[in-house]
Amino acid sequence: MPEPGDPRKTPQGVPYADLKHIVNADGLHLFCRYWEPEAQPRALVYVAHGAGEHSGPYDEIALRLKELSLLVFAHDHVGHGQSEGDRMIIKDFQVYVRDSLQHIDLMKAQHPSLPVFILGHSMGGAISILTASERANDFAGVVLISPLVQMNPDSATPFKVFVAKVMNQLAPSLPLDSAVTPLNYHGGLRVSFAMQLMGAVERIQRVIPAIAWPFLLLQGDTDKLCDISGARLMFEQAASADKKLKVQEGPGVHCVFRG
Repeated sequence: MPEPGDPRKTPQGVPYADLKHIVNADGLHLFCRYWEPEAQPRALVYVAHGAGEHSGPYDEIALRLKELSLLVFAHDHVGHGQSEGDRMIIKDFQVYVRDSLQHIDLMKAQHPSLPVFILGHSMGGAISILTASERANDFAGVVLISPLVQMNPDSATPFKVFVAKVMNQLAPSLPLDSAVTPLNYHGGLRVSFAMQLMGAVERIQRVIPAIAWPFLLLQGDTDKLCDISGARLMFEQAASADKKLKVQEGPGVHCVFRG
C-alpha cells in the first residue's frame, strides 16, 4: 500500500490520477478503457477479459464495435493488468461480478436510455454469465467467446488431481505473447485461484436453466481450456428463445476473435 499522501499508482508505477479508472468497493483502483464513437452511441458494450490477461488485447474488436456507433468500455480485473490487487489472487469470484456491475451502473447513469450488452472471453465469459444472471432484465444480450462454463472432461478426477489439471490447463494459456502483451500475468497459478474458478463453474451450471436473456456463443471445437461441452450444455439447457452457437474449427482454438 502507498504511504499516506503518496498518489496511488498502478503496479507499473503510473499514477492513477493520470489514467482513467474506477475505485471498487474494497478501495482498489481499477484501470479502465473506453472506446467512444464520434456520433451518438446506439448502445453500451461492457467487455470482460479472461484470466491472466487485461483489457488491452480487446482493442481491435472494440474498435470494430466503435465503428458501429457502440460505446465500448472495460476495466482490468482486480489483480490483473494495470489494476491494483495481488496478481491472480481473488478472495471470492463474486468480486469480479460486483466490480463489473459497478462499472456498468456508472456507464448506465451517464447513458440511461441506451441498451447494454456484455462481451466476455474465457474467465470473462464466466463473469459475464453471472453478471447478466444477477440482473437478467438489465441486459439486451450477451456475447460469450470460449466461455468458462465447464472444464475439460478429462479433469473429472479426484479433487487434488482435478485442481492440478485445472492449473495445468490454464497456465500455458495465460501469457498470450509477452513481447506484445507485457501486462499479462506470467507467474504460476495458485490452488486457491483454481478453486475459485471451479466454484464459478458450479454456480454457472446451476443458473443455466434459468437463463432467458439473448446470447451468442462463439466456441473453438477443440478448445483445450474451455471445453466445447460447456458451450453445448449452455446452448441446450438455457431457457432463452434467442440463442445461437457458432463453432470455429481449428487445433486448440481458444481466442476465436483474434487473428
